[in-house]
Amino acid sequence: MKDTNELTFQIKSSIEHKTLKMNGYENHYYVSGKGNNDAIVFLHPAFSDHSAFGQQIDFFSKSYKVIAIDLIGHGLSKANKSKDKIDVSSKLIERILDFERFEKCHIVGVSMGSLIAQYFALNYPEKIRSLTALGGYNINQENKEVVKAQRSSNLSLLFCALFSMKAFRKKSAKITCKSKSGQAFFYKTTSHYERKSFIVMRGLQNVIKNRKNMKTTYPTLILTGEFDIALAKKMAKEWHNNLDNSAYFIIKNAGHCANMDAPITFNKVVKEFIDKNNKNSHEK
Repeated sequence: MKDTNELTFQIKSSIEHKTLKMNGYENHYYVSGKGNNDAIVFLHPAFSDHSAFGQQIDFFSKSYKVIAIDLIGHGLSKANKSKDKIDVSSKLIERILDFERFEKCHIVGVSMGSLIAQYFALNYPEKIRSLTALGGYNINQENKEVVKAQRSSNLSLLFCALFSMKAFRKKSAKITCKSKSGQAFFYKTTSHYERKSFIVMRGLQNVIKNRKNMKTTYPTLILTGEFDIALAKKMAKEWHNNLDNSAYFIIKNAGHCANMDAPITFNKVVKEFIDKNNKNSHEK
């Protein structure tokens, strides 16, 4: 990995680090943006943390209140002795929005974050203005191909982690991003992830289930990176084809976490989508 000092951006926005205690442990989240602007909640990929959106915070906080969360078991949000798993994030997001006095939000999730974003929308549809999913798929349709691919990838990463967390971070970064700068960035965001954090990921079993006749009332933007695996692009396209009020876009020159590989394109596409639907949601 390149030295993290070689990363070519620096967050200039004022960021307020906050904590919210739930079930005996502290959840950490970060807020930026001025005034009473509408909120965007950013949810990071597995093994990463809120800093995965380092190249989005300045850009979006000029127009919106940005809330970036360290999900349980990630970043500084340590589960400690709690039995909570990653699916509890749905309730956490609801509590954060209530504490920050937002009735609704735009929600943006990357990879695992896109699954949690959908799960939050499933449980609290009235709180969603729009949903953006990068590197995700429909959580309401269990798919054997996805389960098989994820099991193989996760076992490989877990094997690495058993012997060396450094090797695990390098391998996960290489899988996640196409560019060297993106890989270096992702590697840095995994610095707080620990072996015991793998336990919280079991909660995804409650997130991904067959749910028939599911309807969404909010606009959805589905994104994939040009160099993501074929299965990811296939599942994203199928999700779009089966979902009303959705848009689909492939981000060029990017891997799975395109917000790190191609932040300028990602920011432009997502902001245009959110701006349009923010206006529409206020006109209703």
